[in-house]
Amino acid sequence: MIGRLNHVAIVVRDLEAATALYRGTLGARVSAAVDQPEHGVTTAFVELPNTKIELLAALGADSPIAKFLERNPDGGVHHICYEVDDIVAARDRLLAAGARVLGSGEPRIGAHGKPVLFLHPKDFLGTLVELEQA
Repeated sequence: MIGRLNHVAIVVRDLEAATALYRGTLGARVSAAVDQPEHGVTTAFVELPNTKIELLAALGADSPIAKFLERNPDGGVHHICYEVDDIVAARDRLLAAGARVLGSGEPRIGAHGKPVLFLHPKDFLGTLVELEQA
């Protein structure tokens, strides 16, 4: 069901410092920062030959990652994202298997402009999983 690894998301307190670290220290190509107000985050993507790293910063005090930063003041790995061919079929299969889909259960448009869903970390070895339609 799952396809390739689309990205690993890392929450950062300072997006400018994080992008400078990836660009300067690691020599990576990093996208411009983009506010995602519907998700309460600002994102930048580190482009790698085989996947991406999504750098996430809180966009406002009500950001869904604010609690993550309270628990992890230095930031850290937040979720992993796998591609699926059909997000609705994947959701239905996962629900039938007893997995929990976060939120309303309906796909939302993610940072790449494609439908996404998040799966409860308690169902996936303590890891928040994002599915993105390829």
